[in-house]
Amino acid sequence: MKLDLYYARRFLQWFLVIVAVLMTLVVLIDLNEQVRRFEAIDLSLAQLVGLTLLNVPAALSEFLPLIMILSTIVLFVGLARSSELVVTRAIGRSGIRALAAPVLVAAAIGALAVTMLNPIASATANRYQDLSETYHNGGPSALSLSGEGLWLRQGGARGQSVIHAKGYSGDAADITLLDVSIHAYTSAGGLVRRIIADSARLDGSNWILSNAKSWPLAAGINPDSNAARHDELQLPTTLTTDRIRDTLGTASGISIYDLPSTIRELSAAGFTTKRYEVRYQAELARPLFLIAMVLVGASFTMRHARFGGTGLAVLMAVLLGFGLYFIRNFAQILGENGQIPVALAAWAPPAAAILLTLGLLLHAEDG
Repeated sequence: MKLDLYYARRFLQWFLVIVAVLMTLVVLIDLNEQVRRFEAIDLSLAQLVGLTLLNVPAALSEFLPLIMILSTIVLFVGLARSSELVVTRAIGRSGIRALAAPVLVAAAIGALAVTMLNPIASATANRYQDLSETYHNGGPSALSLSGEGLWLRQGGARGQSVIHAKGYSGDAADITLLDVSIHAYTSAGGLVRRIIADSARLDGSNWILSNAKSWPLAAGINPDSNAARHDELQLPTTLTTDRIRDTLGTASGISIYDLPSTIRELSAAGFTTKRYEVRYQAELARPLFLIAMVLVGASFTMRHARFGGTGLAVLMAVLLGFGLYFIRNFAQILGENGQIPVALAAWAPPAAAILLTLGLLLHAEDG
């Protein structure tokens, strides 16, 4: 028991050290990116640092597999060089038994990543997007899917506009909204205009509305007598195809606690939910994938340093880890496109990785 606690403590210490080093690098690199991105806007250093820190939880979530494999490599290379693994085997414990503590720590970290880090990363990513668009456009833009359809909010110098569509066609790069209703507000919050249209197509910095009807709602004006019909009407927008792609293409801005209800609402409204289902299942499978990364790192480094080839073993472990990470992402893309079942896309890569590395470990231990 004491030996397991010792290994768990050593593994957790290295995990925290590597997290601190990598996140420091991420902050420095991202701060430089924020300075470049907002160079045309007079933002203070505190505002830029705030934007940078909002990206840290999402970066930590993305880097967790790499951090896990590096922590394992550093731990077992250190144990091998100090002959602690030799002593462990000498008292009758197998090398695989020594993995129990790091695996349990990885599982606990994975559970915390799913239950705590994921909601935090989603909230900070959404906050970053709102602040970024506020600094650029004078107000935040928003885009969300619900059971009632597609909702968008766009800001600008003249105020805010809320757009509702019952459906859409095309992809995020060439989207057309269907059965559109638009309400325009002043910067003070007063409703000044209502528009309905059969469709709205995003073209550069404008929505192109087809078969539209507009009602002015300013004080002292009769809306019905001043209503106007347009075969085609242009409405300026601050939304971009990249912003829409980020929302429609991924579910990263939605907390894992909100994903089940979001999936139900979208399904009831007739929208495709594959991306959201894959995201949800992949998050649930995250602890399993982190365990796989621990086993990958251990399978190449749990041997005595006198055998040599430590550098090559570390390289092989990192390359295999990146390979499994790529395969996992590729499987998720196939699942999002409906080419393989959602459960297979999310759970098969980590399960296969664990079985593969267990085979390598058993071969190394028992010959």
